[in-house]
Amino acid sequence: MRTIKLLSSFLLMLTVFTSCYTDVYIEDEVTTPVVPLSAVLEDYELWYVDIDQTHGNGSIPFMEKAFTLSFLNGTIMANNNLAGIGDQGNGFGIEVGYYDIFDYDLDIGHDIDGFYSFEVSVLSNNSIELYHRYSNTSFVLKGYQRSTFDYDRLFYDNIHYFLQEYVAWEKIYTSSTGWSNEFDAENYLQFLPATSGGNFQSSQDGIGSSTSNLYWDYTGIYEVQNVSNNACLKTLTLDYDYFADEFFELSIIDDATIALYHPASGSEYRFRGRGYIQYKTPSEGKSRLKQSEIEQNIKTIKALAK
Repeated sequence: MRTIKLLSSFLLMLTVFTSCYTDVYIEDEVTTPVVPLSAVLEDYELWYVDIDQTHGNGSIPFMEKAFTLSFLNGTIMANNNLAGIGDQGNGFGIEVGYYDIFDYDLDIGHDIDGFYSFEVSVLSNNSIELYHRYSNTSFVLKGYQRSTFDYDRLFYDNIHYFLQEYVAWEKIYTSSTGWSNEFDAENYLQFLPATSGGNFQSSQDGIGSSTSNLYWDYTGIYEVQNVSNNACLKTLTLDYDYFADEFFELSIIDDATIALYHPASGSEYRFRGRGYIQYKTPSEGKSRLKQSEIEQNIKTIKALAK
């Protein structure tokens, strides 16, 4: 009898432990694989620097000059100029430095500006943020492929920068039609980044003069505006310091030639760029500004000129 009771107790305990064991489930931990930063950067051939989404007060010259950046096997390419964009470097631009990746940190060694380290965050499928902790400044980059990137739109959206890419613009043509007017005597134009002293100059020196020896007769402020329903046509206003404004319709003949139609007289002028400036070094101006900053600078200059 005792043997039967002991056996029964053993079977009961076995059943209980077996039941407890079968009721316990250990769930495997699920982890989401992180895409390496190298793969993120290589997903797109061009990264457009959306300057209007820049945050912070820091200044990083090579980031502010670049329209696009490309990360190619440790080498950084940049489109800093609009003249020749889409053709220069097979659409990548020029080589400007190197980069290294450590997890989601991007270290950039620029040929001129030096070393910068960025923390990278993925914002969307084709958008990343480069955060420079030292200056507390963020840059937003948007990814594109060369085959689908709209180089023409980038060019025409930034004509005011294109005008700054030559030391001077020399008049090469005046139409035979149109009324004689004071602008007939202007043979050279120069366009500069907006400053408190104005941002365009004009010269009446003779055709063929050395650009380094030009005497700038007049100064003022220039503005480029869009024309409704025509993305390829712009207006150019030359606001002279001491004379009346001159208003033109501005069109692009090629990467080094512009046409200015003067509605007031019916005359057309053509200017060819001399002294192409390849933007790379800090002294070469043309750091890009937010559109709101450009408009505010123009307003400030005009207010000071009154």
